[in-house]
Amino acid sequence: MQTWSLVSMCVLLGIVVRWGVSLNSYSGAGKPPMFGDYEAQRHWQEVTYNLPLQEWYSNTTENDLNYWGLDYPPLTAYHSLVCAYVAKTINPEWVDLHKSRGYESPAHKLFMRATVLVADLLIYIPAVVLYCLYLTDGSTKKKVCTVFCFLLYPGLILIDYGHFQYNGVSLGFALWGVLALGLGWDALGSLAFCLALNYKQMELYHALPFFCYLLGKSVKLGLMGRGLFLLVRIASTVLVTFALCWLPFLSDPGDAMQVVRRIFPVARGLFEDKVANAWCSLNILIKIRSILSSDSQIYISFACTLLAVLPSCVRLLMKPTFWQFKLALVNSSLAFFLFSYQVHEKSILLAALSVCLLLNDLPLMVIWFLQASTFSILPLFLKDGLLVPYAVTSLAFLFFSIYLLSALEHCSEEELRLGAFHKLLFCLPKLDLARIVRWKFYISVSAMAGLSVVTVALVPPTHLPDLFPVLVSSTAFLHFLGTFIYFNIVQFSEPPSRKSQKKND
Repeated sequence: MQTWSLVSMCVLLGIVVRWGVSLNSYSGAGKPPMFGDYEAQRHWQEVTYNLPLQEWYSNTTENDLNYWGLDYPPLTAYHSLVCAYVAKTINPEWVDLHKSRGYESPAHKLFMRATVLVADLLIYIPAVVLYCLYLTDGSTKKKVCTVFCFLLYPGLILIDYGHFQYNGVSLGFALWGVLALGLGWDALGSLAFCLALNYKQMELYHALPFFCYLLGKSVKLGLMGRGLFLLVRIASTVLVTFALCWLPFLSDPGDAMQVVRRIFPVARGLFEDKVANAWCSLNILIKIRSILSSDSQIYISFACTLLAVLPSCVRLLMKPTFWQFKLALVNSSLAFFLFSYQVHEKSILLAALSVCLLLNDLPLMVIWFLQASTFSILPLFLKDGLLVPYAVTSLAFLFFSIYLLSALEHCSEEELRLGAFHKLLFCLPKLDLARIVRWKFYISVSAMAGLSVVTVALVPPTHLPDLFPVLVSSTAFLHFLGTFIYFNIVQFSEPPSRKSQKKND
């Protein structure tokens, strides 16, 4: 009973932080003619409520796709429709076709913010709580602290409750999938992940580890016996879930293909903005978009992504354990973020969720990455007027996570899984790697803090107007690349022993 009281307090504090951030500005506030993501979500409610389903993803006289056209899978559209019905009941002006474009009012802002919180309370937050309580090791106190730090991750809070999106829905469904697989409910896990994929197509970042884990488990059980039965049950679950989500669009193949074209807009190019991935960072030195054709960019990014994710997935196929599954989720999502096509800065949240799954196992490395992931989105936060929430939530997360999880105390070479690194550095004298990691952490946090201050306080040279966003994205890229290398090495080293886990309690 005491455990649930503490968890309730953690959830309440998480809600307070979320609502506090929601009192600030949002994407595109008072900036016509396009406004921003807030208007995009409102416009989707307008479209889904007023137009027939066949026109949701099509360019018509009533639906101008150049003005925030729907570009997420059907489950997002259904969610928008549900929100639209509630909005229509409260104030019909909020979803009035055409006339409601750019609608802004305190009451409508309250409604939109509330829809995000309700979605989190129904999907994301329960999944976080159950995962931390049932699938992490350690004492009750450590599990409760993990819940609190998980819920306090600033990147997701600032994007969903500041900038304005519903990332908690797709990430929540993905986390329910992880939870179900961890408890041995493979069909339910497949169902939950299919819902995540049908809400946001970026969940493809997590798809290969789910596929490889379930396939590897089926092979291990024997494809002539229980394994075949498991594979058939999972395949049936996936097919039925996708069929139900896409059912309204399946009567006309043209409608279904139009949805596919909208959710995979390859014509946009390799990247749009200053993103902390390989292509944007490389473009500083080599102008990739000028040298390579659009088709070449697609093929090269596909090949690099496949090569980057392949070792982790093969390892998971050969050893389908839950520990390997969690590491593969990290490595797959980071590989997609670093090397895939048309990556947005907000896509780092997919990698952040995967890394959060290891908060109890590798606290220092996880906290370090989560700080870097929040820092990587700084230019967007500044554009939205979210400087104060960014500073407050980042500092609060850093302080509480390090203090509650004793991250700087539990960072020996064994606890940081650095044994394999000694084998790789055999030609060098024996180094105190744990101490090096701690100093790199201090330097990294100081650099991120310094760059944040400089970006806000200084005006860039006129001939280098994007200097600070480029510095932010390049610095974050180095962090992400280092994290990707680290977790790949950890995945190919020995799994944590029970003895070392008990030592951390």
